Amino acid sequence: MKGSYILVIYLDRDTKIKTKAREFYLKKGYYIYVGSAMNSLEKRVERHFKKEKRLHWHIDFLLQKAQLLSAYLIPSEERIEEMLSRTIGAVFQGVEGFGASDLSVKTNLYYSKHPPDGTICNILNSNNLGWKRIKSPKEIMDWREENAEVRKS
Repeated sequence: MKGSYILVIYLDRDTKIKTKAREFYLKKGYYIYVGSAMNSLEKRVERHFKKEKRLHWHIDFLLQKAQLLSAYLIPSEERIEEMLSRTIGAVFQGVEGFGASDLSVKTNLYYSKHPPDGTICNILNSNNLGWKRIKSPKEIMDWREENAEVRKS
């Protein structure tokens, strides 16, 4: 299934995140990351839940030091990552230069001092997007099975 996703991440202390090319100084709190998976939404998000993996994207480096609390799966045949990132950026403070190198937005990572789930749900609903919040790889596979018929049509 194609689509975009939003990760909700908790960082329990101020931390320096060093990627292949940059360093980011992130403060304790909640982070919202927007991504897309135009090949396999389920596999991409399942990968983010794994601690042991090859570090490739900026988000991989952050997830080594933070806790992935939940993910919002947003099936879509269209690329909506940039629209989602822009909309979330209107509400939450962005971490400039984190991800989004292939988009016109300056970041795909946003900070919140408080749990952002209510606001994320409001954003998704106000944009009339179908979505599912999951908290584990098992929930991804359950959701995939539930939507098997949708993919066939």
